[in-house]
Amino acid sequence: MSRAEVGRAEVGRAEVGRAAARWRGAAARLGLMAVPVAFFAVFFAHPVAAIVARGLRTDGVWQPGRIGEVLAQSDVRQVLWFTTWQALVSTALTLLVALPGAYVFARFDFPGKQVLRAVVTVPFVLPTVVVGTAFMALVGRGGLLDELWGLRLDTTVWAILLAHVFFNYAVVVRTVGGLWGQLDPRQEEAARMLGASRLTAWRTVTLPALAPAVAAAALMVFLFTFTSFGVVQILGGPTFATLEVEIYRQTSEIFDLSTAAVLTMIQFVAVGAILALHAWTVRRRETALRLVDAAHTARRPRGAGQWALLAGVVATAAVLLLLPLAVLVERSFGDAGLGHYRALTHDDGGVFLVAPIEAVGTSLRYAVVATAIAVTIGTLASVALTRRDAGRLVRGFDALLMLPLGVSAVTVGFGFLIALDEPPLDLRSSWILVPLAQALVGVPFVVRTMLPVLRAVDVRLREAAAVLGASPWRVWREVDLPMVRRAVLVAAGFAFAVSLGEFGATVFIARPDNPTLPVAVARLLGRPGELNYGQAMALSTILMIVCAVALLLLERLRTDRSGEF
Repeated sequence: MSRAEVGRAEVGRAEVGRAAARWRGAAARLGLMAVPVAFFAVFFAHPVAAIVARGLRTDGVWQPGRIGEVLAQSDVRQVLWFTTWQALVSTALTLLVALPGAYVFARFDFPGKQVLRAVVTVPFVLPTVVVGTAFMALVGRGGLLDELWGLRLDTTVWAILLAHVFFNYAVVVRTVGGLWGQLDPRQEEAARMLGASRLTAWRTVTLPALAPAVAAAALMVFLFTFTSFGVVQILGGPTFATLEVEIYRQTSEIFDLSTAAVLTMIQFVAVGAILALHAWTVRRRETALRLVDAAHTARRPRGAGQWALLAGVVATAAVLLLLPLAVLVERSFGDAGLGHYRALTHDDGGVFLVAPIEAVGTSLRYAVVATAIAVTIGTLASVALTRRDAGRLVRGFDALLMLPLGVSAVTVGFGFLIALDEPPLDLRSSWILVPLAQALVGVPFVVRTMLPVLRAVDVRLREAAAVLGASPWRVWREVDLPMVRRAVLVAAGFAFAVSLGEFGATVFIARPDNPTLPVAVARLLGRPGELNYGQAMALSTILMIVCAVALLLLERLRTDRSGEF
């Protein structure tokens, strides 16, 4: 055999090896997808479908006309209108307030920058119940503004809008600032040298590059505010209700499942459209940009204008983000000192069957189990989604993983009670029901944290290991895991914080003898009396501290310096 024939044979064997590796990878990817698909089918699609079917069926007969009947109700149309316009206004206000902060974190280097970055992110990982409680202590009856100037904003839309800006500030700062810090500033400087003004250079060079990131952040803020529950439930009172709050009222107070089912379907369609737009903006963000190390673009502020901008951002963070939390802590002590905290250790025989302080241990145990489930499911899904050239089926699976962030958590929680009531999945009396509901919300955060890191791994490393005979499991263990180990820890931290604060589904399925912290806070706020109010503030402070500690650990484990989520 000639040397050329030997070379061709070797090339052929290499091609066969690569083809076999690709087939093994595809088979492994389908196997990895099977577990997350089964998890979402059983614990998400089945409960949601069960609650919708229960609401739209009467004596076994479907009643599609019920949709038109519900939409014809004036109070339902009012809820739809309020849900939409408050989300739009909340998104606009958040962008207006947070974009200067995104610029400061992207372009300025100053003492305490990392600490301030962690501080502005604390509200995002706080449970919405704590956010609502903090603003209640600031603007509600007997709050700081009421004591100083007799000003009350609770049961007004302004309290809701301010709380939404408080909660979503970090989404814009980290999403837009992360990309802004990596844009090469020399492109804008070149435009300035060619005679463009500062505003013109920013509008024609920087803004088009930032537009997809701004759009993605705006869509995420709109999604969070469109489905807002805890904040509106606490601050809105009986006057204001989003779709999520109205679903809760129809389900738990009025027991009108048909109206709740129709509202769930409406919210599902709206969230699907939002997620489709978000996926499109994410794909635009993946287009080629001239990026540099974010550490090389930040510099100390120059001139009075830049120092004034930095001071303004710090002042905004202090007033908008720190003041509500500080008032929350102050109200947890009040005139009783540590009395409210001591009262948490006693069972009053009222709203709880156990001492409220036991909710801390219960929440931590549930969050640990939920984190383990979320990291396992999210890691399997992320590995399956790693390839950028995946087909529509895999991209659809990616969108499916995001649905729990937008579909009514109230519907999921009540659906658990209805759907998981027969063997072999009769879990209504099992403690695992709460961690399963919390894990559904944690999985999207795990996937969004791990997927960019996994996609950054050079695919040739995996192919080389596969050609050398390594199994898909060994390729993951030897190639991917060493590079994404820190991302796994970050994802686990996010899942833990989110699980700890989940409220919408847990409020239905947490038992009175095992309440979680958010459920305990909401129940205490719902009871009259200064002692109950003080205990709610004390529990909220404990929950805030636990979430803040988790965030600070995340800040130390960040996989990059861009600050992006």
